[in-house]
Amino acid sequence: TWYRKAADQGDASAQHNLGGMYAKGRGVKQDYVQAYKWLDLAAVGFSSSDAALHSTVVSNRDRVAAKMTPAEIAKAQLLAREWKPQ
Repeated sequence: TWYRKAADQGDASAQHNLGGMYAKGRGVKQDYVQAYKWLDLAAVGFSSSDAALHSTVVSNRDRVAAKMTPAEIAKAQLLAREWKPQ
């Protein structure tokens, strides 16, 4: 719940953690589309502040993408583009 609240507000660390939770199905139903979306948002959030963490998030996102179809990736990318902080 707290990761979701922080992720919804744009916290990149929470987005990274939430993406991992969706990827592994920990505390939420496993959902690669949601995992990719949150990891993609986290990668953007870390892109200018921490290069090493940005690289880790991108690697995690790419591992999730390897388990997805092109259509699923496109859907996740669309969700990430349309996302707005709440």
